[in-house]
Amino acid sequence: MAAPALTSRAGSVNSLGNSPTATPSSTNNNNKIMPSYSELDFRSGARIEDLNRLILEFSKHDQREYDDQRALEIHTAKDFIFSMLGMVQKLDQKLPVANEYLLLSGGVREGVVDMDLDELSVYARGTDYDMDFTLLVPALKLHDRNQPVTLDMRHSALCHSWLSLRLFDEGTINKWKDCCTVVDHINGATNYFFSPTLVADWFYESISVVLVEIQKKPQRGMPRVEKVERNGTIISVILGVGSSRMLYDIMPVVSFKGWPAVAQSWLMENHFWDGKITEEEVISGFYLVPACSHKGRKENEWRLSFARSEVQLKKCISASLMQAYQACKAIIIKLLSRPKAISPYHLRSMMLWACDRLPATYLSQEDFSAHFLLGLIDDLQNCLVNKMCPNYFIPQCNMLEHLSDEMAMLHARKLSSVRSDPAEHLRTTIEHAKAANRLTLELHWRGSASNLPSPQSDAGGEHQPDDRLAKKLQQLVTENPGKSISVFINPDDVTRPHFRIDDKFF
Repeated sequence: MAAPALTSRAGSVNSLGNSPTATPSSTNNNNKIMPSYSELDFRSGARIEDLNRLILEFSKHDQREYDDQRALEIHTAKDFIFSMLGMVQKLDQKLPVANEYLLLSGGVREGVVDMDLDELSVYARGTDYDMDFTLLVPALKLHDRNQPVTLDMRHSALCHSWLSLRLFDEGTINKWKDCCTVVDHINGATNYFFSPTLVADWFYESISVVLVEIQKKPQRGMPRVEKVERNGTIISVILGVGSSRMLYDIMPVVSFKGWPAVAQSWLMENHFWDGKITEEEVISGFYLVPACSHKGRKENEWRLSFARSEVQLKKCISASLMQAYQACKAIIIKLLSRPKAISPYHLRSMMLWACDRLPATYLSQEDFSAHFLLGLIDDLQNCLVNKMCPNYFIPQCNMLEHLSDEMAMLHARKLSSVRSDPAEHLRTTIEHAKAANRLTLELHWRGSASNLPSPQSDAGGEHQPDDRLAKKLQQLVTENPGKSISVFINPDDVTRPHFRIDDKFF
């Protein structure tokens, strides 16, 4: 709609008139004081300060408060998962004895790893769980190479690869033959390709066997296994500990030290993290995760994941940008969840590209969360209209290449509605966060009223083993307020915990 014509009362061209940036001292030619306007979003007319306030309110409700009890429950659940994996390793010795897991805050549905969400069951915070984590468990490790890692991408789309076991020793091949597809060459040689689907089959069956054994001999303070579900190549486990429910999305991966040759050119570019963290921290390793391209063979194709690097890059992102990202992610998860053409990982990639594109001084502004939120929505909408979302580490890989024109426009129109009224969508996400917190609180009160077993509870009884782990950890939490406390379990002896407070071991 065209703007109304200005009358002579609007003042000369040098007058600020009705400009949104006018100050209280702005006057027209008749020396009348004109009203002052807050900074406005041109598209929606929303006041920037109102959007900032809503983003801050969402962050307050979205954050998890960890008191001593909750911290103990988190560590108890982690202890249980690590002990379970130690028992999985002992079943058939397939997993490495000395393994290095990557534990990420947030489930796969939150976009912490680039995985396809179509095969995942829908879980909701508050209704199904209170906290969620993603755990990457290396089934194979290749950590003895210093040069760039060259993968077999002849049969795959960009960002994907088959994995031949020729890279590994004879013992490894013999252990994993039953989880491979076999290709016979003309020269008579046999090549075993590590299969993500077969590995996931084995992993789910092994975890199920171990959990049955664990539950045959329940111990006081042991988490309740509320759900074990296969979601494609991911095993989702929901544990109840005290009054908390924790979702672990566990996936078998292949772990590499070094950097893939296909992403070598990315290192030659300038990036926002230059000078903040070292290149060695960023390129310390990568993974193959069990996901294939849209035209690839599920039984053979793995996807490159830079989750380890992303953990390091997150340290260099300002708090205000992270707040905007979390709020935007909450909006699109609700808005674009059906059909699942867009995942939160696409938004994460857009944020990283924005960090490279925009000055650090701009991105570090504390009161610019609203600008960042609107910019992320604009960027994502632009990606949909153009069906172009480059992978941050391998820019030649377009993560939206498979999207149909109809699907892209459907999602772009949905985002357009958000951009036209961001305040209303923020209010909706705040209400969802409040509702989730209420459900969690209600469960906590019901659990307290019902005396649900907790890591701290004293059930008594002559046949109940002494819960020394929980008592020791509670003592450490009480005596070391504000310090980082971790529990490490030796896979060869899961009965002996090792505590670390900051950099000291006990």
